[in-house]
Amino acid sequence: MKIIAAIPARFNAERFPGKLMQLLGDKTVIQTTYEAVCKTKLFDDVYVVTDSKIILNHIKSIGGKVFKSKISHSCGSNRIAEFAFNIDADIIINIQGDEPFINKKALRLLIKSFKNDSLGKIDVISLKSPINDKSDLENSNVVKVVTDLKGFAIYFSRSCIPHYPDKNVYRHIGVYAFRKKALIEFYETNPTPLEVSEKIEALRHIEMGNKILMIETNFMGIGIDSPKDLALAKKYLEKKIT
Repeated sequence: MKIIAAIPARFNAERFPGKLMQLLGDKTVIQTTYEAVCKTKLFDDVYVVTDSKIILNHIKSIGGKVFKSKISHSCGSNRIAEFAFNIDADIIINIQGDEPFINKKALRLLIKSFKNDSLGKIDVISLKSPINDKSDLENSNVVKVVTDLKGFAIYFSRSCIPHYPDKNVYRHIGVYAFRKKALIEFYETNPTPLEVSEKIEALRHIEMGNKILMIETNFMGIGIDSPKDLALAKKYLEKKIT
């Protein structure tokens, strides 16, 4: 089973343009993410996938592998799907470029689930973690997910779900593991109504009638969607170094 990590990297992010080229310590956000994924040694290869010449040249300058998309895509999964047509792989794992502290344990869980799926019934796997901070429930940048009794996603939202939250409230961690075929099918389907409304690409799979297996993890990370998130990431990095 050949497993490739693909890191979608858009320069003009809607909520925080240029965020991937912001500095974390003495390295950019995208370099920090790329190197963290490489250091896990879980993948046959790791690529940054971008439509930006700035990011393309930056990754090349550090000796990294990068694919330049020809199309301006609406979401990260579409961007790596264009890449998937050109790569030999069984499993492609989409790791967001703004998740510089993604850890090995969480990624290993995704890979293990695919390796245990001997009949090939699972097409997409993602991660969820418990929400314990009330402010996260009210934060639209924190995507929430609810699942059925077998762990498959029912719905994703930027609003609080369920409406009356209890201890079983989860955030969606934006890491997706795809079988190559499922990723290409996603790419060949137009953005769906709920996906457009919520601005959450995972909803396209649900609207297509597909299932997303959600694996619970204690890993939370720091997704950088705003200058405030960047400040938190800098503080976290300082603590790790000291």
